[in-house]
Amino acid sequence: MSTDATPIPAVHRYRCTACGNLTRFDVTTTRRTRAFHHYSVGGELSIEHEEVLAEDVEEVTCRWCGPAGDVVPFDGTVDDTEG
Repeated sequence: MSTDATPIPAVHRYRCTACGNLTRFDVTTTRRTRAFHHYSVGGELSIEHEEVLAEDVEEVTCRWCGPAGDVVPFDGTVDDTEG
């Protein structure tokens, strides 16, 4: 199965304020998509185009701290006044 996906809208970086993690998160999203499904004569599915119509980020948790962590969107700057 091949996918030509439209870029996902509004991709954010995240930061856990509890441990400082910038790289590992579990992100739960709901997406609404439109896709062109092409079946071969033998019945094999190939998705030739997929467009993301809407996306809702439901939950972001830190992979290190779990639900105890406080994850916030990260703009690339670090506040040195913490700690």
